[in-house]
Amino acid sequence: MVWLKLVVCCAIILFAGTKLARYGDAISERTGLGRMWIGLVLIALVTSMPEMVTGVSSAALVGEPDLALGNFWGSCMFNLAILALLDIMHRGGPVLSLASNRNILPAIMGIVLITVAGSSVLIGDGVTGISLGWIGVVSIVIFALYLLGIRQMFVFDQKHQQPAGEEPRLYDHLSGLKIYGTFALAALAIVGGGIWLSLIGDEISVTYNLSASFVGSLFLAIGTSLPELVVALTALRMGCVDLAVGDILGANMLNTANIFITDVFYSKGPLLAEVSSKNLVTAAAMVIMTLAVIAGLRFKAGRKTFGFASWNALVIIGLYIATSFYLFYF
Repeated sequence: MVWLKLVVCCAIILFAGTKLARYGDAISERTGLGRMWIGLVLIALVTSMPEMVTGVSSAALVGEPDLALGNFWGSCMFNLAILALLDIMHRGGPVLSLASNRNILPAIMGIVLITVAGSSVLIGDGVTGISLGWIGVVSIVIFALYLLGIRQMFVFDQKHQQPAGEEPRLYDHLSGLKIYGTFALAALAIVGGGIWLSLIGDEISVTYNLSASFVGSLFLAIGTSLPELVVALTALRMGCVDLAVGDILGANMLNTANIFITDVFYSKGPLLAEVSSKNLVTAAAMVIMTLAVIAGLRFKAGRKTFGFASWNALVIIGLYIATSFYLFYF
C-alpha cells in the first residue's frame, strides 16, 4: 500500500510539473525577463517547493533531520543527473554547450553553499552547535549567502545584458489570469504533494528498516525532483536550454538554502547538529558533479566525447550511482 501511495503522490507532482515549463516561458515573454532568470528564480522556487515542504515536514513533524538533509542533497544530485540525461537525449551535440556561460555563476554559488554546510557538519558541534535561540548560526549564514549570491548575479547580469533578438511572441493569446493562475495552482499541488511525500518517506523507512539518509537521498529526492525533470525535458523539447539549466542550478542553490527554513521550524536545536556524517559523502559527490557541469558550460565542446554522451555526463551519472550504493550499503 505504501508503494501505491508513493506512485499516486509522484503522479500529482508530475502532473503539476508539466505546466511549469510552458507557463514559465510565458511569464518570461510577458515580463521581458530572460529564460535563465525565470528558471533560476521563479521556476526554481516552485520546483524546489516539494523539497522545502518535505524537509520541513520530515524534521518538524516526523522528527527526522537526516531525512530532511538527505532529501535536500539527494535532490541536488538527482537534479544534476537530469542534466546528464538531457545530454544523452540531445542529438545535436553536448547540451551544456548550448547554454549561456552566465549559468556558471549559480553553479559556483551552489558549490559555496554546499561547502559551508558540509564543512560545518565535518567540524561538528563546535560549529553546528552555535545558535541564536534554536536556529543554528551556520543555517543563517547559508541563507544570507544565498540571498547575497542572487543579488550579485542579478547585478552582474544587468551589467552584461545581451541584446535581445527578434523572437516571435508565442503567448499573446493567453490572458494574464490564465498564465499566473495556472502557475499558482501548480505550485499549490506541488506543496501538497511535498507534505504527503515526507510522511510516505518515513513510512518506507520504518516499514523496511532503511536508514533515513538513504530514504531521503533516494526515494524522497527522486519524488521531489520530478518537477525539475519534467520542466527540463519540456524546456529541451521547446529549445529553451537556459530555462532548463537555470532551473536545475537555481533549485540546487535553494535546496541548500532550505536548511535555514527547516531549521526555523525544527525547534529541538540547530538542524545541522543533529544530522549524520554520512551526508558528507553526498555533499562531496555534489561538488564534483557541479564542477563537471561548470567544465561543460565553460569549454563548450563541439561534439560528445563518446558519441552518445559527453564525458561530464558520464561522470555525473557514475557519481550518482556510486553514492546511492554507498548510502544503501553503508
